[in-house]
Formats: sequence, C-alpha cells, structure tokens
Amino acid sequence: MNVAVLPDPSVVPVRRTAWADLREAARLWRLAVTLGWLDVKLRYRGSLLGPFWLTLSSLLMLGSMGLIYARLFHVSLRDYLPFLALSLALWQTGLAALLQESCTCFIDVEGSIRSVRLPYGLQALRVLVRNAIVFAHNVVVPLGVFIAFGLWPGAVALLALPGLALWAVDGLASCLLLGSLCARYRDLPPIVSALTQIAFYVTPIIWRPEQLGSHARLLVFNPFFDLLEVVRAPLLGHAPALRDVAVAIGVSGVFCGVALVVFARVRSKLAFWV
Repeated sequence: MNVAVLPDPSVVPVRRTAWADLREAARLWRLAVTLGWLDVKLRYRGSLLGPFWLTLSSLLMLGSMGLIYARLFHVSLRDYLPFLALSLALWQTGLAALLQESCTCFIDVEGSIRSVRLPYGLQALRVLVRNAIVFAHNVVVPLGVFIAFGLWPGAVALLALPGLALWAVDGLASCLLLGSLCARYRDLPPIVSALTQIAFYVTPIIWRPEQLGSHARLLVFNPFFDLLEVVRAPLLGHAPALRDVAVAIGVSGVFCGVALVVFARVRSKLAFWV
C-alpha cells in the first residue's frame, strides 16, 4: 500500500509559504472588507459625525492654509485652492496614512494573530480597505472646491485610476514590509512618522513644483512626488508626464520586491514578535 508522505514544513521554501499566504488572503477578500468596515465603525463609535470629523478638520485646514499661502506665494486663490485641496487629501488620507498605518498593521491585531489562524496578508488587505473608506470621506473636500470654482478635469481624470491601483499595490507591500519590521523593532513607527512629516514639506503639496525653477529636476530623487503626481495630475486635468509614470512604476517595483523578500523571510516569526 502506497502512503502519501507530506513534505516537512521546515524544508518548504519560505517564498512558497509567503505566496500561499497572499493567495489565501485574496480568497478571503470579503472578510477583509468586513473587518476594514468594522474597524472604521469601532474607531468612531459614539461619535456624531464619525469619519466626517476628518472631512471637517481637512476643510478648516484647507481654508486657513489656502488663504495664507495663496497670499504668500502671490497666486490666485482660484488656481491655488483646488491644487492644495487635492494635494492635502491625497497625501493625508492617501500616501501618508497608508505608510503610518502599515507600521501597526500586525501590532494592532495581536490578539487575532495569536488566537485565530488567518493569513497575514488578510490584515494587510484590512488596512487597505480601512484607509480606502476614510479616503472616500475626505475626497468630498476637493470635490466641493472643484464644484465651487466651476472646475472639472474631464475624461483625463480616468488616468488617475491606474495610479490609484499602483497605490493599492504599494499599500499592500508597505503593510507586509513595514508591518513586519515594526513588529520586531518597535522604535520604527515613530521614525517612519517623523520621516513622513519631513516628506510632507519637501514634496510639492503646499507648493507647486514650478516654484523651484531650474531646481525642479531634483524632484526625481523624491519618490513621493512621482507617486503623488500619477494620481494628482489627471485629477487636475492633464496627463502625468511619462517620466513621472516611469519613476513611479520603477520605485513601486523595487519596493514591492523588497517587501516580498522581507515578508517571506520573517513570516514564520511574526506571531512571536507581535
């Protein structure tokens, strides 16, 4: 009688285990959506406006910053306010929020990881869903500004969809990479938060790239600029530059590759680190 012999888990390639984790997470996408929605409900439990408090705070920040910086930069409020509103929304509830919440992707669900056997990739999808819901609430602010000034980007705005898809892939990779490293090294979350704050000031968010003059070419060394521009440019009514698209794809490819390698190496230790 032939007896099937299962492979020893200790000799199964770690990369195969990591890919199996991600495939299982993709299969459980409905659970990820449910958990992400539940996170938002619990975060704002007992609140009158819920996540719309972020929308209100963004509106107040936009009004104050828009009036001050438009005068400082000597630009028309009609030209500057839509740019600032869109940039703040994409940064605060987009790139920056994903980076910062990626750091606690696994730490925040310590009890779940220790008590229920679920793929780690599910927790990464959960963070993406949670941030997508909050992002949808904050898009109301730039949309209102566009309507108030009678601006509309037209069909070119559809070019932002591939950029948002790239953000989703980068967000997943960020959860796998930063979530794993921060579970092991608890000093990393405040470091990432500080670096994100620095990135806010050196990235064209409250100021325009052309204000740098001839030094604008140095923005090629700022990966956040290209990632931001592939989404922001179409929503402002013009196609992103091919250089920005190429750099954004290249940076994302390297970032995702590093994330997969690190996650594959440390996945088996995550339960002991959280």
